[in-house]
Amino acid sequence: MDGGCEGAAGLAVYGAEAVDAEAPASARAALLADDVPARLTRKDPTLWGPDAQAEAAVRLGWVDTFRRSRELLPQLAELKAELADLDHVVLAGMGGSSLAPEVITRTLGKSLTVLDTTDPGQVRAALNDRLDRTVVVVASKSGSTVETDSHRRAYWQAFLDSGLTEAEAGRRFVVVTDPGSPLAETAAEMGAFVVLADPEVGGRYSALTAFGLVPSALAGVEVAELLDQAEELFGALGGDRDNPGLGLGAALGAAATNGRDKVALISDGTGIDGLGDWAEQLIAESTGKNGVGILPVVIEDPSSPGATGPDVLTVTYGGGLPAGAVPGGGIQAHVAVNGPLGAQFMAWEYATAVAGVVLGIDPFNQPNVTESKENTNRLLGTGLPVETPTFVDAGVEGYWFPGGSRQEAPLPGDLAGALRLLIDGLADDGYLAVMAYLDRFGDAKAGQVRPGLATASGRPVTFGWGPRFLHSTGQYHKGGPQLGSFLQITGDVTDDLPVPGKPYSFAQLQAAQAAGDRQALAERGRPVLRLHLGDRAAGVPHVLDAVRGLRS
Repeated sequence: MDGGCEGAAGLAVYGAEAVDAEAPASARAALLADDVPARLTRKDPTLWGPDAQAEAAVRLGWVDTFRRSRELLPQLAELKAELADLDHVVLAGMGGSSLAPEVITRTLGKSLTVLDTTDPGQVRAALNDRLDRTVVVVASKSGSTVETDSHRRAYWQAFLDSGLTEAEAGRRFVVVTDPGSPLAETAAEMGAFVVLADPEVGGRYSALTAFGLVPSALAGVEVAELLDQAEELFGALGGDRDNPGLGLGAALGAAATNGRDKVALISDGTGIDGLGDWAEQLIAESTGKNGVGILPVVIEDPSSPGATGPDVLTVTYGGGLPAGAVPGGGIQAHVAVNGPLGAQFMAWEYATAVAGVVLGIDPFNQPNVTESKENTNRLLGTGLPVETPTFVDAGVEGYWFPGGSRQEAPLPGDLAGALRLLIDGLADDGYLAVMAYLDRFGDAKAGQVRPGLATASGRPVTFGWGPRFLHSTGQYHKGGPQLGSFLQITGDVTDDLPVPGKPYSFAQLQAAQAAGDRQALAERGRPVLRLHLGDRAAGVPHVLDAVRGLRS
């Protein structure tokens, strides 16, 4: 790694200048000529053009939210004291409502159960875990997130079934939502605690708002330290020099405009756990629209495949200094971002907004996210479409939606052949997205599909748990460059769970979400291969064996 270092407040970005210098025109020079650093810290909504101005005007609260978030600290202290007898914290939230607190608690060694799924097995396991000591944080900016509402209903019923009165059950809930949302009204009816979030901060930029701080504080994190770290960095973000946020944002934008429009995110093992999953949503949902975007690819560890390539910017992150070759990985990163977690949040949010200036997009909207939601709602009312398997291989059913020009191609009759056809169809600038509508913990081995397919294809491969990824990379899949091929994995449910007060179960909701998303992708002419596991315990190893066979 070369290209120097920019640092401030304990956070340093290495290599960004070299990335910018490789581009035909310096993104950094253009940003400075437009006075972007100072204008961004002043919350200038005109930075992203007239079409984005109205949205930006009400979405720039994250720039200095560390100041307003300090007003939450007394309320959080009171909540912790009031709920001191409940030491099992469950967070029901999707996307920006759950990714930051998961990083915070994992990094700082605190226990937090994150519920961001509709898989009935995973939901049931959470409900059966220490219910008598559980407090549930229900987090939704809009107040209408279907997954989170379903979790709230399931826990409410579980508390009542355990013998609690409605008043006692209500005390077990802390609701985080925007002022005036329907969830705030529901919380009042339940008798739940309510913490109102900053309405001028979008979900993926909300790490240092109530969405990130409330569950983290209840789990035992001293959240004021995160605010201190962000505030220290803020002092450098308006300047032209020693501005790590500017360096990172210019590097991301310059790389994308110079052919490196995929960014591999890798922990360097020096103390920050899971930041890549949070940054994945931030980057994908902010930049993937209007046919352009930066595709984040979360890499398991420095030795995993898929971290390099002619169209890949390799970026490491960690809490330690200095930077260099990634320990144990044998790879050299283009850029390294090192420093404390609160400053990391601030730097990546700032850099993503800066990259939006370079790319000429609105980094605060998500115009394509509603497509899969609308499909899901329709399918819950009309029923799932009738689909006939293209093949059945050892209990794994394959459904092929070829997309585009491949509609007339002969379809393979086995698992290995279908996987081979999928990866052989990848363009030189394409990517493969694996979308697993399974149990993130019970079916965790399914994640091994990603590195296997990366090795077999030689192309960037992402992995997302459904429906969690719909609130993250789902926007990029539909609004970004239409270069993706998609592998969807679903599975039979042997022990379903009703959603109290609704005419559907968790399994039905999960199936409708999967069907709705593959419809949205297929309608764009993108190839989708769905693998349905009749027996998950046997099906996951069989799929992994088929993937390994592709490499031989």
